[in-house]
Amino acid sequence: MAKKKLPQRLISTLLSLIFHGGPRLSSSKGTAFPSSLLQRQYPPMASDRLAAARTLVVDVDGGLLRSSHSGLFPYFMLVALEAGGLLRGAVLLLLYPLLCCVGIGGDLALRVMAMAAFCGLQESRFRAGRAVLPKWFMEDVAIEAFEAMRGAKRRVCVTNMPRVMVEGLLREYLGADVVVGRRMKVLCGFYTGLMEEEEVALEKKIMLESDAVGLSGSLEFLQHPLSNCCKEVYHVTQEDKARWQALPRAKYPKAMVFHDGRLAFRPTAGSTLAMFMWLPIGAALGAARLAVALTVPYRYSTPILAGTGMSWRLKGERPGPPPGHGRGRGQLFVCNHRTLIDPVYVSVALDRQVRAVSYSLSRLSELISPIGRTVRLTRDRDSDGRAMARLLDRGDLVVVCPEGTTCREPYLLRFSPLFAELSDDVVPVGIAVDTAMFYATTAGGFKCLDPLYYIVNPRMCYTVQFLERVRTTAAVGREVPSTDLANLVQRKMGEALGYGCTMLTRKDKYLMLAGNDGVVRASDKCSAPPEGRRAH
Repeated sequence: MAKKKLPQRLISTLLSLIFHGGPRLSSSKGTAFPSSLLQRQYPPMASDRLAAARTLVVDVDGGLLRSSHSGLFPYFMLVALEAGGLLRGAVLLLLYPLLCCVGIGGDLALRVMAMAAFCGLQESRFRAGRAVLPKWFMEDVAIEAFEAMRGAKRRVCVTNMPRVMVEGLLREYLGADVVVGRRMKVLCGFYTGLMEEEEVALEKKIMLESDAVGLSGSLEFLQHPLSNCCKEVYHVTQEDKARWQALPRAKYPKAMVFHDGRLAFRPTAGSTLAMFMWLPIGAALGAARLAVALTVPYRYSTPILAGTGMSWRLKGERPGPPPGHGRGRGQLFVCNHRTLIDPVYVSVALDRQVRAVSYSLSRLSELISPIGRTVRLTRDRDSDGRAMARLLDRGDLVVVCPEGTTCREPYLLRFSPLFAELSDDVVPVGIAVDTAMFYATTAGGFKCLDPLYYIVNPRMCYTVQFLERVRTTAAVGREVPSTDLANLVQRKMGEALGYGCTMLTRKDKYLMLAGNDGVVRASDKCSAPPEGRRAH
């Protein structure tokens, strides 16, 4: 048995020399714990006592998340893939067996994952902590721990993860007052991958709180200086966590309207390995799908593409001809914006060619579009109105997305009222998209790759739903503002799709996810926001 453990000990000692300057002693933060911690009795979790606490010190890694310490690997993989690229993600995946040898839930494994995920990233451009991680983090939060945390007057979150990864989401989505974690060392504006020790400067402040209570899920937290300041520490056992339930989206303290990143799945080691194995197959299959979509008529290409996993379905019935159809006036279709290829599936559902209008579209996306040339809008109200009016006067079927940008979560952004001033009636179209591996939208990446990410998915499905025609002309005896009509269409679409309606705009989205206003400059050939491009 000792011989079998020898390689593991050698690996652990070598990594300890690299990250700590020497082997870890059993009395420090290693895998062996002082006997006083093991002998001390900790009461089980009591939600009522925790909720009544004036100050609650929460062990984020072990006491808030349903996954164990080994469940932190997906968060570092998200940083590696979304902020660093596929090559960095492959390196972290190759290190996974090594992490298992040294104990993936231990301090040494955390330092190795931080090194692989952060080393070389530019500090000023790192936004994964606010743009990518919140969705996956909130899906891992236990409702039992959340209820206890929500009732406390003051919330102090303690984590072993780099603070830059979780501080923003803990404050914004969980109402944390203080986040105590490790800092990533920075050299010349780039992360070195090394973590500084936890901040303990708040220890004396919390000691002034006579009724501070701790919520722990691991023995590592019990060694933290802040745990010693708590009057009581409630311990969560593995049996308790096995019964925990996920926090429903309806109970999020703040609605998660915006989310960035390409991955549509939680990148555990197994699922990430499956992704890398699929990529060569997906690239070949995507090329075949694109060839079929561009060369075969809709009625024949639909069953062929469905056989490859690229399907769509029509919910409800196709709309009839508009009133006054014989006068040659076109029809305006108003749809919510899920991906750049929304107009393509509206065209497929109608089995007719349509003209799409868009604010920003890369040349690659336009080149591979099967519906012809897209009319570019300029965000000048008068100019854009004249451009769409000309299309309608020619009798074209025009598809417009009044949100002005994509939203992948179940929400609708504010509808621009311009469409309500161009036609006597509009047909609302509800769009829903389901993908298995990659999202076909991005705020901080290269938009020209959006359709390519979509077609390499193993499975995807578009749902198109035509709603009742909405009259946009003034009612008899009173004038209806175009903003009210736009809100009416948004509300009808939200009810049909089961989505929430918001007054958020494109600018709100890009300020949060990419740190810019979302305006694409003419010099950006790939149509990616300048401040949002990643450094690979």
